[in-house]
Amino acid sequence: MALRQVRIMGDPVLEKVCRPVKEMTSRTRELIEDMLDTMYDAEGVGLAAPQVGVLRRIVVIDVGEGPIVMVNPEILETSGSQTGGEGCLSLPGQAGNVTRPNYVKVRALDQNMEEYELEGTELLARAICHECDHLEGIMYVSKVEGDLYDTDPDLMDEEEDIQE
Repeated sequence: MALRQVRIMGDPVLEKVCRPVKEMTSRTRELIEDMLDTMYDAEGVGLAAPQVGVLRRIVVIDVGEGPIVMVNPEILETSGSQTGGEGCLSLPGQAGNVTRPNYVKVRALDQNMEEYELEGTELLARAICHECDHLEGIMYVSKVEGDLYDTDPDLMDEEEDIQE
C-alpha cells in the first residue's frame, strides 16, 4: 500500500470531531491498510484517521501483539489508573506524563464491519484511549501533567551541550 503524511499538531484537522463509518468501501479498506503501513513505518503503536487527514472514526493499534483495527470505536468501561510517558506521531520528538485508565473495554467494528469487544490493560488501554481521543479532536498534550520533554536522542544531546 502507501504511506500517508502524518499531520502535525497545529493542523486544524486534528481538532475536529470525526464522522462514523457507515459502510466498508474499497477506499476505506485502502485507508486502513495505508494507516497500518504509515504507523509501522513511523514506529508508532497507534494511529487515528484524522492524523492522516481523514475525518473518519478509524483507529489502528499494534502494541506488539499484532494489528488491531477499530472502526467506530466506543469506550464502554474503564477502571484503575496509570501515569506514564506518552508521545504521539503528530508531535514527533516530544512526550509528556499522562494519567489514563489502566483497564479499558471498547466496542468497535472490524474491517468486515462486524462488531466485537476488546479489553485492554496497561499500554493497550493507554493506546485505545489516546487514539479514541483523536477521533474527538483531542490531542494528548491537553492532558499532560507538567511539561513536555524531548524524546529525540539527537535533540537531547544538543540540550546537554547547551547546558554544559
